[in-house]
Amino acid sequence: MCGMPQQPPVRSSAPRPSRPDASMSLLTNVMDHSLDEGYAEAAARKRADGAGGLPRTLRAKAGLAAGLVLAALVVTLGAANARLAAPVVAKERQELIDRIERETTAADKLESGVDTLRADVGARQRAALKKDGDEQADLVSVLSGATDVHGPGVKLVVNDAKEASTGGDGTNPRETSGFSDTGRVRDRDMQRVVNGLWESGAEAISVNGQRLTALSAIRAAGDAILVDNKPLVPPYTVLAVGDGQKLSTRFQNSADGLYLHALQENYGIRTGISVEADVRLSAAPSVIVRTAEPRTEKGTP
Repeated sequence: MCGMPQQPPVRSSAPRPSRPDASMSLLTNVMDHSLDEGYAEAAARKRADGAGGLPRTLRAKAGLAAGLVLAALVVTLGAANARLAAPVVAKERQELIDRIERETTAADKLESGVDTLRADVGARQRAALKKDGDEQADLVSVLSGATDVHGPGVKLVVNDAKEASTGGDGTNPRETSGFSDTGRVRDRDMQRVVNGLWESGAEAISVNGQRLTALSAIRAAGDAILVDNKPLVPPYTVLAVGDGQKLSTRFQNSADGLYLHALQENYGIRTGISVEADVRLSAAPSVIVRTAEPRTEKGTP
């Protein structure tokens, strides 16, 4: 029996439904294939290579060990270099020390030579004075500081206050030379002390071993007090040759002695005076003594 012939499938003529985002095919393609195929292949090869190598943790440990070995090598090389350079540094240091000692010895010799020359100059000056036959030559040499002297006198010590400071507001009447510390001894204070001792009958005076003459100057340089351009540091020890007890009494009762007492009471400056049986003063260095001579109207002696 013959079957009925099969009919071909009937195709519908109705249009197939389209995707809602069919109009955004480019954007859709980008979203669906965000990773380029080349990157995907590279990642796959990397995974394949890693699968046949060492685990990550083991590789990290190996890298850390290599780094530690390298650091240890650098430290070892540095220590070796330092050990090799140590003798050179020590040698240079010793050479510098030796040079300083040589220069110090040379400076000491020069200073000793200067002292010898000063003593020679003083001796020649005294000899010249005696050679003139002037009966007042000894007195002139003493008053000018050209010769060593000793005898009774006084010792006056002047020191800064215990809590001396620097600076101020400019209201201090003792302010000189641009600084106004009320607890420090000034050049002006030392000038009044020395002048007061001269007026009280002192025959020779020294400050911290520096012999004063008619040409001596006491002034300030910053915070330091200079006597004949030599800086002094406190405490200031003033030695004066004269009639000890009388000199002490006259000075303390003089205007300059009362001024010093006021500094002690008002500003805390420390002072102390004592009568000494024997005060020794050295001669001033390089003192040139000149004696005036009378002349007639025609200019001849």
